[in-house]
Amino acid sequence: MTNDNSRSSDDAAADGGRATDDVATDGGVASAGAAQTHKDTDYLGAEVNILNPSTPYMRDHLRIVWTGFAIWVLAVWGPVTLTRLAPEAMTQTMPILQFPLHYFLVAFGAPTSALILAFWYSRKRDALDEKYGIEHTDVAATDGGTDE
Repeated sequence: MTNDNSRSSDDAAADGGRATDDVATDGGVASAGAAQTHKDTDYLGAEVNILNPSTPYMRDHLRIVWTGFAIWVLAVWGPVTLTRLAPEAMTQTMPILQFPLHYFLVAFGAPTSALILAFWYSRKRDALDEKYGIEHTDVAATDGGTDE
């Protein structure tokens, strides 16, 4: 049996009775802005250039990476450079711990700053993923099987 659009009644019932020129969706809600643009971007096929990223997501992500790298360079190489530039101040013994200041900054400051940077990066990356509508909840089985 067909209706006026020459579709069978089974077809009309299966697609909710939409007209033939309607666009089928997956049931999600279309949104405008960065999240929708993200869904239309082929990140695996896009060229990656750290000096001129091809997508807004990559530009924002690289801004986070370069900021973290600059902070890391200051935390690791700052005390070493200051010891070379101002050895009198940096090699003095700290009154409380009785360690030279440069030793304390390298031995305690560098590892602590690495932990803080890791936490900072994860928070910034989560915020970036949320901004672009990237969700990590749908993970496919990596062994080729199905989720159980």
